[in-house]
Amino acid sequence: MNTTQAPLPEVAPLPGADMQTGSPPTAATRLVSLDAYRGFVMLLMASDGFNFSRMSQLNPDSSFWRLLAYETEHVEWRGCSLWDLIQPSFTFLVGVALPFSLAKRKAAGQSFGRMLGHAVWRSLALTLLGVFLRSNHRHQTYFTFEDVLSQIGLGYTFLFLLAWTKPKTQFIAAVAILAGYWAAFALYPLPGPGFDYKAVGVPYDWPHLTGFAAHWDKNTNFAAAADQWFLNLFSREHPFVFNDGGYLTLSFVPSLATMLFGLLAGQFMRTPTEPARKVAVLAGVGVGCLLIGMLFDLTGICPSVKRIWTPSWVIFSSGWVCLLLAAFYAVIDWQGWKRWAFPLVVVGMNSIAMYVMDHLWDNWIKNTWRIHFGPNVYNLFGVGFAPITEMVLMLLVLWLFTYWMYRRKLFLKI
Repeated sequence: MNTTQAPLPEVAPLPGADMQTGSPPTAATRLVSLDAYRGFVMLLMASDGFNFSRMSQLNPDSSFWRLLAYETEHVEWRGCSLWDLIQPSFTFLVGVALPFSLAKRKAAGQSFGRMLGHAVWRSLALTLLGVFLRSNHRHQTYFTFEDVLSQIGLGYTFLFLLAWTKPKTQFIAAVAILAGYWAAFALYPLPGPGFDYKAVGVPYDWPHLTGFAAHWDKNTNFAAAADQWFLNLFSREHPFVFNDGGYLTLSFVPSLATMLFGLLAGQFMRTPTEPARKVAVLAGVGVGCLLIGMLFDLTGICPSVKRIWTPSWVIFSSGWVCLLLAAFYAVIDWQGWKRWAFPLVVVGMNSIAMYVMDHLWDNWIKNTWRIHFGPNVYNLFGVGFAPITEMVLMLLVLWLFTYWMYRRKLFLKI
């Protein structure tokens, strides 16, 4: 991982996507909407929900704050909130950016072997960076692989290889991945009578999935059992028994299907198709995916659970991402309304830098505001809004760092 000084890339990447040097592209080839969408998602993540959950706690009778708190937290298990769409957006856009990256590398004359080597390096670097960030404030390296960077890294080389195949092959591969992953969960035996759920971190009042859907219940599923074996192969402070949130290493497998759907979208967006048709197709596919995902969930064939990245969640969340991508593309690249998106683009073009700074500097920035402007600095707009003010000021500092990098054309890449 290094910092380079270079002209603005054609499509600045998400974690896992490529950033190359070269001449600035023309307005006709640059998709500013990808940078803006990426920046929007990254700012949403770094905002920590603007502390809306704390505002809801301070105003327990307010349905307004309760709604905002719900949308800026992960749902406990089944269902979806705005917050649950952050990781699918990261993952999907990795696939969207890849065709642009490969086209630029091919035009520069890079060989397949060199590109493959770089893809393998990127996979390893992203995976280990995720482990590094999860180990922050730990007594030793905390080997866990549910971080979004690790999940992307574990599947990225496979995505790169499939990017050289035909779209039909890519689609078949995505469907096969989802079908195989569904079968692995469906065939794994359910806990027997008298099973001690508390021993695997599931409270007694947990709203268990019932019937066939129980195969995707928290910490008693196929991938949870795989983690009880796999994660204990690493040196640990304590033996691994369960993940408190139910997150799984093997989620990178269906996440690869999410990236493949993004790859198909990216290839479509590179075609000379009219912008209006691109928006219509993306929106149509988005609605279709939403309906299919909801159908699988409501029938119990496969519940939609973001935390374990169920196949129905892959389809459902891809639908939302397609709709959001269509909206950003329609407004920014089709209609040409770009100025408003500049703050988002600044972050989107340095997404890895923002991700790392947010994970390592957030508490330091908050404390620094107090040190230099007094303990009441977050009461600037009133004590009642202090939680929001705290996050706004922290986010402002992070954005200024990315703006400084943008002005100097410094982009952190892997």
